[in-house]
Amino acid sequence: MSPSTSAAGRGPIAETAPQSLCAREPFVPADRLVAEMVPPPRFGEARFGTYIPDPNQPSQSEAVRVLEGFAATLGGPPADSGGGAMRRLFGLGKAKQAAPAGPRGVYLDGGYGVGKTHLLASLWHATPAEPSLKAFGTFVELTNLVGALGFQQTVRTLSGHRLLCIDEFELDDPGDTVLVSTLLGKLVEAGVALAATSNTLPGKLGEGRFAAADFLREIQGLSAHFRALRIDGEDYRHRGLPEAPPPFSEEQVERVAHRTPGASLDAFPALLDHLSRVHPSRYGALTDDLSAVCLTGVSAVPDQSTALRLVVLADRLYDREVPVVASGAPFDGLFSDEMLAGGYRKKYYRAISRLTALARDAKPLVDA
Repeated sequence: MSPSTSAAGRGPIAETAPQSLCAREPFVPADRLVAEMVPPPRFGEARFGTYIPDPNQPSQSEAVRVLEGFAATLGGPPADSGGGAMRRLFGLGKAKQAAPAGPRGVYLDGGYGVGKTHLLASLWHATPAEPSLKAFGTFVELTNLVGALGFQQTVRTLSGHRLLCIDEFELDDPGDTVLVSTLLGKLVEAGVALAATSNTLPGKLGEGRFAAADFLREIQGLSAHFRALRIDGEDYRHRGLPEAPPPFSEEQVERVAHRTPGASLDAFPALLDHLSRVHPSRYGALTDDLSAVCLTGVSAVPDQSTALRLVVLADRLYDREVPVVASGAPFDGLFSDEMLAGGYRKKYYRAISRLTALARDAKPLVDA
């Protein structure tokens, strides 16, 4: 491919050979998995002060107030739940002092787009403890950590933490939910404070306080250790699917890949096949140091297993703010109507929303 000229006529643009995600087979040491349990770059600057509550939704301001108070209690060594500060925070009077020992815990209940992850990351940043004593990850990343370290080693690794934040606690996989619930039970015994956000169950998107009740039931005996904070806002089901921008031509995608240092270029079907051979815990490392992901021949995913792997990749790209330039089908056509009506539809909506945002982020690369 010969050098191209910039749209502004500033002369030729240097071209480089793009990388290929399909050529990457990253090895991720277990200690890296632990060290990377911090808020993703997209939320690296999230603070309570940068969260703008909707004046028409007082629950948002109330959530900030409670979480700021919660963070202020977490600076000391891990403590049992007999602490007076936490009894006051959760409204537990003296009659409750004989309750079973357990950690402090908050659960953020709300629909899509009300800022739950922003608030969870703000809590992590506001907690007065060294980063090595705080952990932040999605439910999937936590299950991946257990897979990499083993259950007992994960317990030992996290037991000395002040705080564990779990974003997008999954309620659609009973096996993993029980696994993580058991893990949290062990951390409860060690005095680790917990905070979580959660997916709602299929068919219950945005329906009042259902998500909170379901979350507390799913984590069984841990429910007594969580205070549910309802965060009201625009309901997800009324937003619909985001409108994906039109795909680019294959020639445009290849041009961006060759003239953008640090970009990758792959055929979409080949990438889906490669993802089946890479453990999802390595998808973050798969995208290390990429400035853009360029994909040709995007089409609807063929089955649910492939779709769920793509969801994890979309999450990692979104966390790292990696723009995606694609040809073929628009991203709102990735998942079949059957998938969007099924048990994992919340995940698919999230993936479409995030890939759409990254596609919009990529437009300046095409226009350059």
